[in-house]
Amino acid sequence: MNKKFLTLSATAIAAAIALAGCGTGTGSSGTSTSGTNHSSTGAPSSSAPAAAADHNAADTTFAQSMIPHHAQAVEMSDMMLAKQDIPAAVTALATKIKAAQGPEIETMTGWLKSWNESATKHAGHGMAGMMGDEDMKKLDAAQGTEAARLFLTQMIAHHEGAVMMAKTENTDGKDADAVSLSKAIVTAQEAEIQEMRDLLATL
Repeated sequence: MNKKFLTLSATAIAAAIALAGCGTGTGSSGTSTSGTNHSSTGAPSSSAPAAAADHNAADTTFAQSMIPHHAQAVEMSDMMLAKQDIPAAVTALATKIKAAQGPEIETMTGWLKSWNESATKHAGHGMAGMMGDEDMKKLDAAQGTEAARLFLTQMIAHHEGAVMMAKTENTDGKDADAVSLSKAIVTAQEAEIQEMRDLLATL
């Protein structure tokens, strides 16, 4: 009797471990900005269903809006990096913006996938700080110091819009990772806004 009971228990435990392994693999993006298992709230046995439940509409809106917002910042940075005769400090800033925001796009896309939310819902909507088509054409056509000034002016407005969205997420969001990223965006982009204002004063 004891042997049979032990065998059944071992089988049940193995099955539970296998199920848990499957569940945690889909709960979060592999590109989380802040380490492991942030969405876990001390109840690992329910981590799989919690992945979809532990976010709210503010988290979804934040990710859906910030993805195209970040994508435009990366596009603007790419434009600068393709130009000649741009001040080194401005090129370095464009490189830094691209390096930070590219991976954040991947992280937020992963969250939306794990939440079963569309990653493109807000792609066509105007968000705070977004450049219009004419703005992007002007930046693309500009050269040298003129391009550097235009990039800095546009990116300050762009960052200010992102900070506004991130502060809304900080106040209204529920998902721990999303709120953590929103705080990181506020800190990084407010510092970059000041850096860009200082650079503008030298051009």
